[in-house]
Amino acid sequence: MTKLAPIEYGKYYHIYNRGINSCNLFVDKNDYEHFLKLYTKYIDPIANTYAWCLMTNHFHFLIRIKEEDEIGYYKSLDSNSNGSNDSVRFKITEDLSEFKEPESVLKPKPIKHFSHLFNAYAKYFNKRYNRHGSLFEKAFRRKLIADESYLKYLVYYIHHNPVHHNFTDEISEYQWSSFQSILSLKETKLVRNDVIELFDDLNNLIFFHKQQHELNQLKGQLIEDSF
Repeated sequence: MTKLAPIEYGKYYHIYNRGINSCNLFVDKNDYEHFLKLYTKYIDPIANTYAWCLMTNHFHFLIRIKEEDEIGYYKSLDSNSNGSNDSVRFKITEDLSEFKEPESVLKPKPIKHFSHLFNAYAKYFNKRYNRHGSLFEKAFRRKLIADESYLKYLVYYIHHNPVHHNFTDEISEYQWSSFQSILSLKETKLVRNDVIELFDDLNNLIFFHKQQHELNQLKGQLIEDSF
């Protein structure tokens, strides 16, 4: 069994997984949108997102976990709370004056945020489709990206995934990836400018995505053959 990388502050990761027994994770537009809404809630506070793609039965994200001091602290919880109130717990603050007692200061743990994301989505999906049991393969896969020179190739790989799996002929035509957000002028949680800088400028990014790239150097290091 492949050893999973620990999730550490300030590091880049390729995060990916699929449905258990390759079952579908997304059936219609509502499912994709709900997953992204939960992603915004649980992951945006603790990570910067460089690229993403949701496929019918699997997903890919390229992220950078924020530095510990970038993330801040969970907002203060009522002394009688068990911490289950997500509307409070997953709002993060840098203002320590909100905490009455030093022991009430809680630091977010990035790996738990991913667990909350997948658990929340599985609960939604099971309820909507009247199913039971696990939805995702365990545990979610992640590859530490130690060499940042691979970042732009991984951005391309993630955006090219729908073409690779024959969902579309053109990267730009696939709705459920970050490629359209990069090209758009609309506000986005994606670190768009940082992604563009990987390719020097937007024109080079577009040109790079139109080429066919040999990605054997990524196999085993940043991705698995089955994805």
